[in-house]
Parts: sequence; structure tokens; C-alpha cells
Amino acid sequence: MLIKFLKLPLLWLLLMPVSSLLGQEKVTLSGYVKDANSGETLIAAVIRVNNETISTSTNNYGFYSLTLPPGSYQLEVSYIGYQAKVFPVDLKGNRQLNFELNDNATSIEEVLVSAKRPNESVSSPQMGSLKFSMEEVRNVPVIFGERDVLKTIQLMPGIASGGEGSSNFYVRGGAGDQNLILLDEATVYNASHLLGFFSTFNSDAIKDVNLYKGGIPAQYGGRISSVMDISMLDGNDKKFSGEGGIGLIASRLKLEGPIVKDKSSFMLSGRRTYADMFLKLSSDETVKKSVLYFYDLNAKMNYKFDDKNTLYLSGYFGKDELGYGDLFGFDWGNATGTLRWNHIFNSQLFSNTTLIYSDFSYNVRVDNDDSDFKINSKIRNWNFKQDFSYYSSNNNTLKFGLNLLRQEIVPASLNAASGSAVNSINIEKRQGLEAAAYISHEWKPTSNFSMIYGLRVHDFMVMGPGTFYTFDADGEPSGETSYGNSIIKHHFNLEPRLSMAYIMNPKHSIKASYNRIAQNLHQLTNTTSSLPTDQYVLSSMNIKPQIADQVALGYFRNLANNAYELSVETYYKFMDNQIDFRNGADLQANKYLEGELLFGIGRSYGVELMMRKNKGKLNGWVSYTLGRSERQFDEINEGSWFAARQDRTHDISLVGMYQLSKNWNLGATFVFNTGNAITFPSGKYQIDGTTMFYYTERNGYRMPNYHRLDLSATYEPKRENKKFNSSWSFGVYNAYNRKNAYIIDFRENEQQPEVTEAYKIALFGMIPSVTWNFKF
Repeated sequence: MLIKFLKLPLLWLLLMPVSSLLGQEKVTLSGYVKDANSGETLIAAVIRVNNETISTSTNNYGFYSLTLPPGSYQLEVSYIGYQAKVFPVDLKGNRQLNFELNDNATSIEEVLVSAKRPNESVSSPQMGSLKFSMEEVRNVPVIFGERDVLKTIQLMPGIASGGEGSSNFYVRGGAGDQNLILLDEATVYNASHLLGFFSTFNSDAIKDVNLYKGGIPAQYGGRISSVMDISMLDGNDKKFSGEGGIGLIASRLKLEGPIVKDKSSFMLSGRRTYADMFLKLSSDETVKKSVLYFYDLNAKMNYKFDDKNTLYLSGYFGKDELGYGDLFGFDWGNATGTLRWNHIFNSQLFSNTTLIYSDFSYNVRVDNDDSDFKINSKIRNWNFKQDFSYYSSNNNTLKFGLNLLRQEIVPASLNAASGSAVNSINIEKRQGLEAAAYISHEWKPTSNFSMIYGLRVHDFMVMGPGTFYTFDADGEPSGETSYGNSIIKHHFNLEPRLSMAYIMNPKHSIKASYNRIAQNLHQLTNTTSSLPTDQYVLSSMNIKPQIADQVALGYFRNLANNAYELSVETYYKFMDNQIDFRNGADLQANKYLEGELLFGIGRSYGVELMMRKNKGKLNGWVSYTLGRSERQFDEINEGSWFAARQDRTHDISLVGMYQLSKNWNLGATFVFNTGNAITFPSGKYQIDGTTMFYYTERNGYRMPNYHRLDLSATYEPKRENKKFNSSWSFGVYNAYNRKNAYIIDFRENEQQPEVTEAYKIALFGMIPSVTWNFKF
């Protein structure tokens, strides 16, 4: 009875804004906004009615819908980095019209680094979101001179780096596995190459990047800290083109062009390192046989059947290979595939149907005297999604849909060769099925107030077949039950979402948000940097879904005709069913792995400040985060709150980009942060003459403070040939050669064995880089 009672006002709230439009004589203009040179759809392009406050923007697929009374209009269409254009439109009935814009390649007066519409940070009800343009990523100096989306987002407030050179990141005090990373809607499980020094995302192949760290829209689920949604380029349907770069240790190449002009196109982008080639110069035969490289490949094609139907097929394939002669081999990689159908039912109803495959696997090979074995692990999913967008009016957008996700994990099993001193250990695979549905409504009831509210409902089903164990208070197995191919347990969750904005005037606003999210995939790691060999587990009979409730409040202000953006956000996040490990936990090839886990709660809170300059020859941003991230487990630190591994009190980033001349662009980045929490030994003892360290308080110590300066310069020669142009990128990572601590360990002093000393290992000093980029 209570549920029926609650349904009535909710239904009224959803339908009231739509029903208020019935009976009004209006027509709808809809279509796509595209790049005039390539035919690439533009995400978040703005369509504004001249001399009116009415406007809309394109969705993640470049589609827009604008409802107006019949008449003649002047529509201004704009997109950052492109020349705004005014289109006269005579609107007598519903009409589909595509707009094309030219980029600002011929303009050198200023550089615009924001991919948002000029006052979106103030006017949009969405808070806790970040959007990046590839131009911005190109000018930010990073390690080895490679353009890197994941390294760039680590310079934003509320987002902390996973460590020196690492692609791993933490959002608002959450763990690394609590970030959902999507590439063309497919999940990427391990987003790093070479143990984190490169990310899996080749910037040449990327069109758009959105990251949500608060007020997460209802269409997303599965991770409790953030969502990073990356869209690949569709491909040039006008003409054949290419671009690439040759660096000191890696090169890349992208090709794109029409399959059928203005109807179908392709994009193919590849990248490979060749550091392993230098190993061939060694006189040591074992070193000569060693390998150390990665490659990745992005591919996409599309076919436009008519004005209402377009089919897309995209995929990513990447692999790392590391090996020392014939003694040791280690490889890991991601593979994704996305088949997507965009369909326009009418000028107000847009549909996206998607079938997705994603997997991550690693293999370890050891052949050392009497130890000959292999370790294999895989995680994969199949995902079906159906999303609808209904544009009932310019002030009302309804989004709703469903998805069905099948998740499978093949845990690390050890396969020993005959006669090996190591015993084989086979671990059963685990699988689950998640069914979810959502509805979200973006509503602007007045000119000063707007909101996005919604609800996501999902049911995670633990699936057989398999043997499931129960454990006693000490983590020892106490029983087991075997199940057939059936549903063993349901984990059901409701996830409400809400974001609101009150616009005091066009220059400043106040925003607030609340979201609840559940997570059923858990990564088990005991390091601050994610490793390819980290284990994954699903929610099960013993493991409950992680749940996070986050509230946030923010003040946003634009200055000097939107040239500057100022934002202040504060947040509090409570996390339930958090996972940690017993002391001495064995995480590899352990069929009783769940007995090694401890379950508790967490909280994180903080303040984020950002000042950003978007226009002019000098632009960039300053960000500062003051935050805490803590956990509480009954079995750890006597039940007291303690700092999470990723806890940092202060995190500061300064990013500057300066257009020195027509040919030279300069960039600089300075970062400072307090060290991560870490567990150091509190004492030592000896067993059979071997010194052992004694640990008491979990994460009771700190790594040293971290700081670094990076510099870059890009030279673009005067174009002598319009069909081919090139540039040179020079960079220095860690310009003043700071030896930041990567690891701190302990040992006995050689002269005084009774004295224990700490020693520091620094990963990098100063690293210069140079890359030649070309485009044709």
C-alpha cells in the first residue's frame, strides 16, 4: 500500500512538466551538429535562438532537439574550438536539419581550452563533472611526452594520482576500482600500459571525455566513486586523412576516411612502443631474448542508412608484453567491442541500442630450474543497453532505459608443469547477472532554477554453477555448498540521484547534489598503484555490494565575460561494505580467498577549489583539494577509524599554457601533494637468526611530500604545404630532478646490525622527451 501511495506523486512529478505543454501549438527542430571538414558529430554543441534565452545542446551522439512556436528564426550554432555560425531557419512544422561548423584551424588570435559552452559551469544543473577537449590534453606536459587523458584528469580538484607516473587515480577519497571507465560504452578494467606509465587511451582516437565525480546521472551505475565516459572518433566521411607521431620510445598512426562519402566512414589508430628493441644491443643473450613493449589498436566504422538510422561498430585491442629471456614472461591486455544503433523515432524521441563485449586477461609464465608453472586469469562481460531520450520541450528532457549485464571472472589459477616443485591450483570461475533500469528527468521550471533527478534500480544475481564456502570469525572455511546452473542469491538496490542549480544571475550560481550508487565488482589490491595481477571478485554469499551515499554543495562563478571560471565544492561521502584484508592475507591462487577479506565502512570529505582561465594567449587552471579518506573495520586498529591508503590532506596543481607566437606554444605543470598513508613497522624480532618486522597500526604513517615541475614546448612550422603539416613537441618531466619517494623500505645497517634504517627508492629523475607529430 505504501509503495502505491508513493508512486502517485512520483508519477505526477514526472508527467506534470510534460502535460503542461499539451495544447500549446509548437513545432520541433532536430538533427545533428557536425564538423564541416570531417563529418564528425560534435558533442555538447550549443544551438541558441538569437535574441532569446532559449537554447539547447547536442547529446553524446551529436543529436539536438529544439521546440519553438512556428516562425522564422536566426539560430546561432557554436562549439568551442569552432567558428560560431548563424543559420536562418523558417519553421512551419516539425523539421530535421543538420548543421556543420568549421574549426578554428586558421585562427591564431587565441587558444580556447574549455570544451564547454561559455557559461555551462554556472547554468548547468550538473555538478561534480569535468569535460576535456583533446586540444587541452595536447598542451599539458606529461611523462615521456605522450598526450594522456588519464594523466590530465589527475590535475583536477578531487582527483588524486595513483603514484609516480601512474595512470591509476582516486576520486574524492575512493579506491581505484571504484571508478567506472568506459570507452565507447565498453568497460575498460585496467587502463594502463607498462605498469601505469602510459594509459590505454591513444588521444589521437578520442573525440570527447566526460568525468562525473558527483551528481552522477542515473544512466550510469556499477562504481561508487566516479564515471569516466570516453567517446572515440567516428571517422572522416568527407576525405581520407591521417596523423601520427614518432617519439623516443613510442610511435603512433591514425588513418580515417570515407567508405561511402557522406554515408559511411572508418577510423583506425595504432600505437606501439619499441623500448624492447634496445635490448637487442646487449651482449647478454638472456637480455637479448627479453621483451618489453605494448601496443594498442582503436578501430571504428559507421554506416548511415538514412536520416534516422545510423549503425556504429567500434573496438579496442591492447596488450603489454614483459619477459626476461626464457625464465619469465608476463602479458596482459584489454579487448572491447561495441555495436551501436542510433535511431530517431521522431523529432523528440531519440534511441540508442548497444551490444557490448569487454574483457581483461593476464598470463604469467615462470620457467626457473625446478619451478615451471603458469598463472592465468580473465574477467569479461556482455552488456545489452537500451537508452531513450525524450525532448518534451526546451526545459524538459526525459531519459530512461535498461541494461542487462553478464559478468564472468576466471580467477588466477596456477598450472604447474609435470615434475615442477610447485603444485597446481585450480579456482572455479564466478559469474553474475545484473539487470538495471533507470529514469532521469532534467527540468527547468523557472529561468533561475533547474534540476536533474532520477532513480536507478538494479538487481545483481549471483549465478551458479560452483561451490561456495562459509567462514568462521577467523576466516577459516567452516562449510561448503555446491549449486547448479541457477540463481543463488539476489542483491537488490535502489539508487536515487539528484542535482540542482539555483542561478542567482548569469555570472554565478549555487548547486547541490545527492547520489547513491552500488558496486558489485571488487578489485583486491594491497598497493596504492593498481597492478595487472590484482584479483577481482563479484558480490557473493559472503561479499555484499559496496554502497556509497554522497552529498555535495558548490558555488560557481564566471568572471570577465566568461574568460575565468571559479568553483568551490564541498562533499561528504559515506561508504558501506568496504573491503580490506587480514594481516598476511594470501590473494593469489587461493580458493578460500573470501576468508581473507574483512568488511567495514568508510567516509571521505573535503573541499575543492578551482580557478580556470579559458581565453587568451595565456590560459590554464589552479586547483586545490583539502580532503580526508578514512575506513573503520572491527578487526583493524581495534575498531578505530584509520586513514585509507589513498588519503591525502593537500593536493595542489598549477597548469599553464601560453601561445608565445604563431609557431610556439609553451606549457608548464606544477604539482604538490602530501604523501599517502602507509603502514610502517613498529618493531622487530628474530626467528632462527632472521629479522622479522612487527606491524601494529594500519596506515599510521605518511610517505614524504611529493612535488614536481613539468615543462613542454610545441613548435609548428609555417605551413608550406596545405596537404601536409607537422610539429615538434619537446618536454621535460620533473624539470628540477626531484627524487620523489616511490618506495620506502627498511633494512639492517651494515655497520650496526642492531640498528634498522629506512631507505628510499625514487623511480624517476629528470626525463626529457621529443616527439615529431604529422598530419595529412
